Amino acid sequence: MAEKSRVSLIGLGSMGTAMAHRLLDQGFALDFWNRSAKDNSELLAKGAVQVELSDALKNDFVISILSNDAAALEVFSEQNLSAATAGTIHINMSTLSPEASETLAKLHAKHGIRYIAAPVLGRPIAITNGKLLIVAAGDPKDIEAAAPVFEKISAQYWNVGTDHAKANLVKLGVNYNLIHALQAIGESVALVESGGVDANTFMEILTHTAFAGSAYAGYGPMIVNRRYTPPGFSMTLGLKDLKLIEDAASAGGLTLPVAAVLRKLFETAQVDPELKDLDWSAIAELTRRGNNPA
Repeated sequence: MAEKSRVSLIGLGSMGTAMAHRLLDQGFALDFWNRSAKDNSELLAKGAVQVELSDALKNDFVISILSNDAAALEVFSEQNLSAATAGTIHINMSTLSPEASETLAKLHAKHGIRYIAAPVLGRPIAITNGKLLIVAAGDPKDIEAAAPVFEKISAQYWNVGTDHAKANLVKLGVNYNLIHALQAIGESVALVESGGVDANTFMEILTHTAFAGSAYAGYGPMIVNRRYTPPGFSMTLGLKDLKLIEDAASAGGLTLPVAAVLRKLFETAQVDPELKDLDWSAIAELTRRGNNPA
């Protein structure tokens, strides 16, 4: 790969903005496009170029990080893909439904665009620190061609097969575990606080050995000390993921008993004026208040 390979980035939410900086810091030349106007002065100062969507779809690699199915299907519509350069590799890092991923794969194939479903695991800080994890699915030749990009922007990536939907299903499975962890931390912290135990000491004990992974070590102190802003992942996106999880389970003939309880928590938090704009880990505050809707 040339030292200054040109990559397009589509979507400048918190994850997309972090990814833009990571790409620039790793030596890529970057073109970017976002659906809405925002202050991109920092990216422009680092040498990134703001382009039209049609131009963004002409580079060898296009990375997208969009908020939901509707956004991804709108941006990568039949009309927009017709303007893309054949052979371009689109690395879609959005958290989408398996159905949307399959639809996008078919649309891309129709226009000769190579498509990789590559949802990511990690918050924005994981991207900038080089600790991002990626779950990829698609044509093995496409994933091999994209390997130099994956290796520069992530700590590790997995190829889970040719079926694009599998990558998105894995991401939903990971997020479902993470949502459980958020609620479990919140309940445990509320329990020890109710008995007068210092919650930071409790979290040190909890994460010392038994729960030393990034979910507990990262979100635990946030919940204990109520550090929910700026949000790394919003309540709205958490609720969106829960709905995708329930839909995917239903498509697989499964019922997830706890999913409905967790969804009610996020629905409550999303309309709560004190919680709706905070990080999704702030669902812990519902338990602290003793007003869980379940």
